[in-house]
Amino acid sequence: MRNEARAVQPGAVFRQGLQYLLLGFGGLIMLFPYLWMISTSLKARGTWYNISLLPDPLSLEHYELLLSTSLLPRWYLNTLIIAITATASVAFFSALTGFVFAKYRFPGREILFVAILSTIMIPTEMLIIPWYVGIAQLGWIDSFQGILMPGMLTAFGIFVMRQFMANIPNELLDAGRIDGVSEFGLFWRICLPLAKPALAVVIIFTFLGQWNDFLWPLIVVNSDNMQTLQVGLSRMSSLETGADWGGTMSGAALASIPMLIIFLFFQRQIVQGLTLTGLKG
Repeated sequence: MRNEARAVQPGAVFRQGLQYLLLGFGGLIMLFPYLWMISTSLKARGTWYNISLLPDPLSLEHYELLLSTSLLPRWYLNTLIIAITATASVAFFSALTGFVFAKYRFPGREILFVAILSTIMIPTEMLIIPWYVGIAQLGWIDSFQGILMPGMLTAFGIFVMRQFMANIPNELLDAGRIDGVSEFGLFWRICLPLAKPALAVVIIFTFLGQWNDFLWPLIVVNSDNMQTLQVGLSRMSSLETGADWGGTMSGAALASIPMLIIFLFFQRQIVQGLTLTGLKG
């Protein structure tokens, strides 16, 4: 009782306060570029290089000009279609493939799984040429199919789903088989609902990756109407054509909205994604 009633040690309070101070300072450093982007997007033309974070005068001209005269709405729609389609494909096929690796035994299973994981270590730049050759032969240059093809299934998604589904008791599947459930039904009606945490992680990380993808759309897209948001914004900020920093920052601010929504509403799932990859199969 005497130990429980003992007052908190001053040293512990100091250490905790110091931790909060350092975390707050680090948070401000990481937040500063975003605040600078918002500030620049709200500054009037000719005042971009004003070091103050408070726009004087406050102006929405860049947003109005961007939405009325540029292809930003089209780029936004293109990116949204690509991100949603790729995310749906990765979520379904990663879950199905992970289910097979976790719940079925077949010759070469471990070797095949290791081979799939090894593709994570291959730099994307090494895959660009074979991807492009294949897309060109299929006639998919400058099309949604061409942009989507490399991202329809990922080794990361398979790994996360396999690791999670390996921890689902096999007795549940045996009970389903006794009740006459098909093998696909075991996946769809039993394993997939139980794997929602892992599925949410795959969906979030895939959507963010597709939304921010730059290199592949830059290579495979030729026309302005098929550009994605990241490629379009990069061309707006080209120094060769005269950089419009107000318009670029306005576009970047609008492009960050989906990511902000995801981080605000799915913080727990994002943190969980950093731990799921350590689960034992």
